[in-house]
Parts: sequence; structure tokens; C-alpha cells
Amino acid sequence: MPEMPEVQGLVDFLGERVVGRTITRTSVAAIAALKTYDPSNTALHGAVISGASRRGKFIVLSCGDDLHLVFHLAKAGWLRWYETLPTTIIKPGKTPIALRVALDDGSGFDLTEAGTKKSLAVYVVRDPAEVPGIARLGPDPLDDAFTREVFAGLLDGKRTQIKGLLRDQAVIAGIGNAYSDEILHAARMSPYAIAATLDDAAIDSLFAAMQATLREALAEASGKPPAELKDAKRRGMQVHARRGETCPVCGDTVRSVFFADRSLEYCPTCQTGGKVLADRRLSRLLK
Repeated sequence: MPEMPEVQGLVDFLGERVVGRTITRTSVAAIAALKTYDPSNTALHGAVISGASRRGKFIVLSCGDDLHLVFHLAKAGWLRWYETLPTTIIKPGKTPIALRVALDDGSGFDLTEAGTKKSLAVYVVRDPAEVPGIARLGPDPLDDAFTREVFAGLLDGKRTQIKGLLRDQAVIAGIGNAYSDEILHAARMSPYAIAATLDDAAIDSLFAAMQATLREALAEASGKPPAELKDAKRRGMQVHARRGETCPVCGDTVRSVFFADRSLEYCPTCQTGGKVLADRRLSRLLK
């Protein structure tokens, strides 16, 4: 799933290429992906893109103050850029393409989604705050106003495992499964630690790890085209998606815990005092 660093990389890329360009056509190939009907997607035709920005994991392409194309790539979505947009006709149901956007210089992009579970979402709105997912977002962790004290306040009283809290977009915007694994590894903290029980030293460590991990990932994503962002993300991971590999910090083996639709990765030596967390998928099989 694209998370804040990759989404910001896409925003930076689009900002350089689409701002000032006119949208000549939008083609919706997956009608379920389009979550709004007023304004119509055809309202974008002839509109000049004035800005590209990010809200959490949402990308916003603004056409003035009162018309915005907003999309969320979800778990398996991506953006495919073309300097020269293909002229082939998109056949709904026969392609991974959900939306095609054509620009006046012949360039454009597709929003695509792999797999059978379709979660990619596209909105055409007068105000980005009309998108429910944006309206409920918590603060951005790299905003100047997001201080250690603000972070501590978000943890205070939360009887929630820290892994889940970091992934909760209503608490902190932009962090998902991958970077929460990386942040917790950098902080040498168990994913099952309860947020409300963290002492000042643990909060200091976690805040510093969050800032460093996200800033390093942003720097790695900066300037890369969409086709290179996924590989850049994978290369930067210390534990996420590296089950069975050697932890680069201590040399222990990276382990996984599996859930219904995802897994988490961690290093026992670095994060859990050497304890191997129960694999819930395996536990169910042994019952």
C-alpha cells in the first residue's frame, strides 16, 4: 500500500508535470471507484490544474478553489504516467485501469488497481474536506505543528496497541502497515506495547524514530518517477516484508505475525526482548 512518503513522491512528480495543464478528458473504467456524482467527472474537462497536494494518503489535484480531483490508491492501486497517453479504448471490466486522465499536451495518467479486492477511490468535489476519509484525518506527523508534546497527547489514555494506533488515520495521517513496522523497529519497541503505558523515554524514542524514518523515506522518494517509487520503498525497509531475513541491526531473524488481511514484521531481539510473538494464523491451525 502506498503510504505517506510514496504518496508525497507522486504529488511532487505530478506537481512538476500537471500544474498548468488542462484536463481534456477523463475516462472512468471502474465505475465502483468513482465515489461522487456531483460534480460529474466531466466537470473536469477543460479545467486547468492549479495545484497538487497531499492529505494523509490522499492525492488532491486542484482546478481552482472549487473543483478538485481527489484519489486514494488503497492497498493495490498505483499511478501510471505517460508522456504520450495511449489512444487505445479502455474496456470496463477488461483492464486494471480505474481512471484515465488526459492532458492538453498529450500526456496523462492512469489509476490502476491489481487484484480482485477493489478499494481504490476517486472523488470529484468542490472542497477536499467533503471526502469522508479526509475529513476524519488526524494531524500529519511531519507538520511543523506536530511536536513531541502533541504526539504524547495522542497517546495519553489510549489503551490501544501502539502498532494499531500508528496506523489509525484518525489519530495520525499517512502511516500504514509498512512504515509502522519500520518506526517500531527503529524505536526498538514491541508492536503490542500499549500506548497509554509508554513512559517519557519511550515516547521520546518513538517520536524520534517516527520523524527520522518518515523523513528518510521522503528523501528517498523525492525526485523519483512513479515507476521507481515502489522499488525505492522496498529497498529502504529494515524489517517490513523481510520475514526470514537477517535483521540489519542485531543479526536475528525477522519474524512475522499474520492477520486476516495483513501481517506485521518485527525483530525479536530488537523489539520484544527475544520473545517470539505467536503467529495467530498458525495458532488457529493447531487448535
